[in-house]
Amino acid sequence: DKAANKLHDFECACNSDMSVKKTDGPATCDKDECTTNPCAMGQTCNDPVKTVGSIGDYTCECTNGVKATGSAATCETDECAAMPAPCGSGQSCNDPDKASNKLHDFECVCDSDKTIKKVDGPATCDKDECSSDPCGKDQTCNDPKKTVGSLGDYTCECSNGVKATGSAATCEMDECSSNPCGKKQTCTDPNKASNKLHDFECAD
Repeated sequence: DKAANKLHDFECACNSDMSVKKTDGPATCDKDECTTNPCAMGQTCNDPVKTVGSIGDYTCECTNGVKATGSAATCETDECAAMPAPCGSGQSCNDPDKASNKLHDFECVCDSDKTIKKVDGPATCDKDECSSDPCGKDQTCNDPKKTVGSLGDYTCECSNGVKATGSAATCEMDECSSNPCGKKQTCTDPNKASNKLHDFECAD
């Protein structure tokens, strides 16, 4: 009735719902928008202003503090790309939901055994490698680290102190080369290519 002389008869209608209106003042257009679950799984919704046309002012907050207003937030990037690397050496990192909003869901998978894995942290990949007797006869095996992907770190030590890491050591050269038998005897070292020490023979 703007052509008439009547005052205070204007109407405010909500753009989001034209049936919601009020005469002579602003309409109450917004309800609690969080009731429709507009945020993605794992996010917290908050609608601080629920009156006077405040549609689209709700916030979605991720567990890591990232927020977005009026839409679901993008919480996560590829967790496997973080530095330092989240998995130990000898392990592969897999983040199956890097495009979603789920955090702490990356997996560390052992390269030596793909069935051994752990979510949100390094897997325990290594057992005592000495249990398989990798050094052979007459050598001492030592595996100092039996956790967190430490495969191949065992040592093989000969009785003369020679060591090798990750494989059997070569302990011996030809013991006869030092002429241990003297001038009147012949020295024979039958196992000079093996890891056996003190097996040379002196013969007349």
